[in-house]
Amino acid sequence: MGIDLPLIWAVIILFGVMMYVIMDGFDLGIGLLYPFLPDKTDRDVMMNTVAPVWDGNETWLVLGGAGLLAAFPLAYAVVLSAFYLPLILMLLGLIFRGVAFEFRFKADEHHRHWWDKAFIGGSLAATFFQGVTLGGFIQGIAVTDRAYAGGAFDWLTPFSVFVGAGLVVTFALLGCTWLIYKTQGPLQARMFALARPLTLTLLAVIAVISIWTPLALPNIAARWFSMPNMLWFAPVPVLVVLTVWELLRRLQGEAHGGPFVLTLFLVFLGYSGLGISLWPNIIPPDITIRDAAGPAQSMGFTLVGALLIIPLILMYTAWGYYVFRGKVDETQGYH
Repeated sequence: MGIDLPLIWAVIILFGVMMYVIMDGFDLGIGLLYPFLPDKTDRDVMMNTVAPVWDGNETWLVLGGAGLLAAFPLAYAVVLSAFYLPLILMLLGLIFRGVAFEFRFKADEHHRHWWDKAFIGGSLAATFFQGVTLGGFIQGIAVTDRAYAGGAFDWLTPFSVFVGAGLVVTFALLGCTWLIYKTQGPLQARMFALARPLTLTLLAVIAVISIWTPLALPNIAARWFSMPNMLWFAPVPVLVVLTVWELLRRLQGEAHGGPFVLTLFLVFLGYSGLGISLWPNIIPPDITIRDAAGPAQSMGFTLVGALLIIPLILMYTAWGYYVFRGKVDETQGYH
């Protein structure tokens, strides 16, 4: 029995994308929360909670994109052709956000507000267009003769826009619970208060998408309500409700790390539901990972490099979070 290279690479890419969503989600969420906290000191503290780790968080996005090119060149070509515009807008958002991150600390009082606005706008654009791309991907991509056959704006639909708005809420909640975990005092208290309506809003978003998806996409409805997929999918909505209930309960007390972990679990549940809805298709609705796989020699060669580099990424990421594991206060220090 040979090595199933398409399956291994699919798992690597899924893992990389999941790590990006988890680790850069709260990072982007910091920028989304800036409008709610106009005080300079609060914004300094918020930014300093992610300053030591934010560059490393986006490593996973690079890994996912490079892995898709190396292992599934057909999927890479079709997906980039279908979502060229939203992906370009997402990258522009990340660029504005990254530049603002660095220059905000160097700007004087008169110009700092411009970098704050760039940080907010970049975070919002990157998050929203990631969600729009996800929504368009779920709806499916027109492919003819192994090439994208749709138009430049096929991705722009009410469903994809709603998914984009839903991802903004998700990352805002991730950022909010991250700040509960990393800060204290008045800033933390404001995050406790803001996290409750964000949690309820996210629950409503999940409910709407869960109803809208099978109604709009019969192929996904058939997967959800057929065996054995139904057995895999049935626990997801139950776990979502239980997790939200526990999250709201934790937000009434003094728990610090618990709300962040529970929000991460909500994100994981959404990610697992997406996997159940689409697997093994890498280009919905009907091109599988094996249909889109590149030559076995290329997949095997690049797999060696991936198996060497991924443990290194995990180690330096874990080390970075361990070193800067304390809380941050207005002195800009960890303790």
